[in-house]
Order: sequence, then structure tokens, then C-alpha cells
Amino acid sequence: MILHELLSYDVLRVIWWLLLGVLLVAFAVTDGFDLGVGMLNPFVARTDVERRVGINTVGPIWEGNQVWLILGGGAIFAAWPQLYAVSFSGFYLAMFAILMALILRPVGFKYRSKIEHPTWRKTWDWCLFIGGLVPALIFGLAMGNVLQGVPFRLEPDMQIYYDGTFFGLLNPFALLCGLVSVAMLAAHGAAWLQLKTEGAVQQRARRYGRVFALLTPVLFILAGVMLWLTVDGYRITSEVVTTGPSNPMLKTAEGGVAGMWFANYAQAPVLWLVPALGVLGSLVAAWGFTQRRELLTLLANGVAVASTVLCVGVSMFPFILPSSVQPRASLTVWDASSSHMILFIMLVASIIFIPIILAYTSWVYSVMRGKVTEDEIEGGGGHAY
Repeated sequence: MILHELLSYDVLRVIWWLLLGVLLVAFAVTDGFDLGVGMLNPFVARTDVERRVGINTVGPIWEGNQVWLILGGGAIFAAWPQLYAVSFSGFYLAMFAILMALILRPVGFKYRSKIEHPTWRKTWDWCLFIGGLVPALIFGLAMGNVLQGVPFRLEPDMQIYYDGTFFGLLNPFALLCGLVSVAMLAAHGAAWLQLKTEGAVQQRARRYGRVFALLTPVLFILAGVMLWLTVDGYRITSEVVTTGPSNPMLKTAEGGVAGMWFANYAQAPVLWLVPALGVLGSLVAAWGFTQRRELLTLLANGVAVASTVLCVGVSMFPFILPSSVQPRASLTVWDASSSHMILFIMLVASIIFIPIILAYTSWVYSVMRGKVTEDEIEGGGGHAY
């Protein structure tokens, strides 16, 4: 209980805001190359054996990587219940599309090689492509819409109303963010294929990877310019109470503030390192593809992925989900969390279980290290995908 008393409500809120960012980054960095491999495999692999090589680079580990998505959803549900309620109801159709695409992956992995027919296998190859492209695109679309504000409102009894539509998510800025996500994860998938394959698949992955690694910072910078010129931010206009009750309606806020999403960078210039690392990581990855520096390329692109995701949180803090139709209802770090006790109990559980997950994941990657070769696939006794 001493630790509970030392960790005040505002401190726990910030800790869980940071932990949510860590979980989202972990998902993007690890499952990101799974999605990228799915997108690229129909293009970097031209024979059935080559495509099986690509699939088997991620087949044994993709389920473990997706644990971070489950943890992120669980953290939102328990630590930020209002965020969970608004986002999972407002973005219902978009999340349903992600879920359907993600379901195609395990089915594709398991069923693709069950029948030795070209049409059967080609169909599942494109299903795996969809399973990689759609989540990557929609996750980027979601981030773009969050930065612009989501059309939801709260009644005095805290009942939530979402006034938007699915096609309203497909606005120019959000689509640009979606393209950033697709290019970034395609480069990440190419970096993984370069590390885990050899021969023709590896050569083609390098070529595609170099293109996407150079395209990513161009799109990222373009999105930043568009954010500055066309997307207005939000700010709290009443006194900021960091330890108050979780009721967004107790504050006042306004939207339509030009350049507000860059205010945190102006107050703490060191934060510019976050987007700078995003650009630098992609450029180093492009160089790594050219120089055939396999591990460096994957690590550099991982830094780019992590920095790009973190840019959203850094720009918006303390906002988590702004409302474009009722700025006062915008969810912030200070008014959308669970209780002090729940945040503390969850923190203790996280301190216990996250190291276990990291240890297990590290062990799996150690066991599965090395290249996946065509000889192993053809002579694997039917154990490969």
C-alpha cells in the first residue's frame, strides 16, 4: 500500500498513457513485419516454393506478435474505458474490416498448402495480401482521423453518440496517413524477408524494401506539412485538474486551433527527436537495403515504425481522442481513465506479466533464428506451411 500511496492518480494516468503507447509500438514493430510480408509475398515470390518460404518466415511467430494487439485492446478496456467505448463503437465498421482481414491470416497460413492446386494456393496468397494490406491501411486511417477529431458527443448522463459514417473516415489527410502506414509496414516486411531469406526472394525484397523505405519519409513529411497547414488542433481552456474525476464534461475545451498539434514541440524542442528518428530510421533502412546490412535494416526500420507511432501521442498530449462536434467531450489523459485503485492493480499485474511475455518472445525468436530456405521447405516432411 505504500507504493499505492506514492503513485498518485496523475502519475498513474501518465504511466498508463505511456504503457498504452509502448503496447501499440510493440504491436506495430513486431506484427508490422508480419503484415508487410503478407503484402509483399505475392510480388517478391514467384514460384510456389518461394511463396512458402515467405510464409514460413512469419508463420511460427505471428500469433505471438499479435499478443501485443490483444494487450493494447485490453489496456484500453481496463485503463481507458471511455476511450474503449467511443472508439470501438464509433469505428465499429472499420474495426470489423480489420477483424475480417486478420481472420484471413491464420486461415491462409493453415489452409494454403492443404491442396496442391495453383488456383487454390493463389487465392490464399491474395487473401494473405488482403490480411496484410487492410489492417495496415485502416490503422493509418484511424490515426489520421484521431488527429482531426472524431465526431462524437456526450450527453449529461455520459451516454455516447457517434455522428460520423464509415466513408467519412476516408478524407484526404486520413488517406495520406493510411499510405504512410502501408509504405512503412511494407518496408518493415521487406526488411524481415531480407533477414530471413536468401536467393531470389531476398533480392526482390531488397528492391521493394528500398523503394518503400524511401517513400515512407516522403509521405511522412508530406503528412506533417498537411497537418500543419490544414488540420487544426484542440486545447483545454479551463483549469487543468490532473487528479480529478474521470468526467470529460467537467472541463471546457476548444477545437479549430491552428498549429496546436505542434505546441508540445515548441514547449519542449527535444521532442523533435521523435519525428526526426522516424525520418532518419527510414533513410538508414534504405541505405541498409542497398548495402545488404540485414539486421541493421530491420532495426532501423523498427525505429522508424516506433517513432512514427509515437509522433501521434507526442503531438496530441494530453488529448487521447478529441471530439470534433463537442470539444468539451474530448477525452484526455486527465479525465478518461479508470479509478486510482484499478490503475494501480493493473500496473502491478503488468510489472509481473510483461517481463514474462518479453522473455517468452525472446526465447521463441532465438529458437526460430536463421534463414528459411527452399531446401528446408521442400524437405521438411510436411511440417512447413
